[in-house]
Amino acid sequence: MAFLNSLDISGSALTAQRLRMDIISQNLANATTTRTADGGPYRRRAAVFTAAAADDFATCFSKARHNLGGVVVSRIVTDMSDLRVEYDPEHPDADSEGYVHYPNVDEVKELIDMMAATRAYESNITALNATKNMALKALEIGK
Repeated sequence: MAFLNSLDISGSALTAQRLRMDIISQNLANATTTRTADGGPYRRRAAVFTAAAADDFATCFSKARHNLGGVVVSRIVTDMSDLRVEYDPEHPDADSEGYVHYPNVDEVKELIDMMAATRAYESNITALNATKNMALKALEIGK
């Protein structure tokens, strides 16, 4: 039935947003990590979302009428922007000049991203519940 496609779409969005929140949590947890297994400071990561629909118009139009694809996390990218540098010659990871390279994680930006992911998650739960309620009402008609 067509309404089950809505459940799949909302489910894919919930999965994608949950992964986004996991990545944001990882960024916040490592906001002061100066040494990783790779040897340098932690670098911020971000999820890249991609529509799970086809590329050509005819297939997109067909899916729009029958089955939309939802969303997937196509990859997780590493933010290669500049690291935060602070002078702290006492720190064990300080370089020869006394500077410590900290991760490029901005806690305020991460919290804003977390709020946006939470709102998107809640919106998709609302859509999921609306679809469920419509299905229940349709079953009641058959009684």
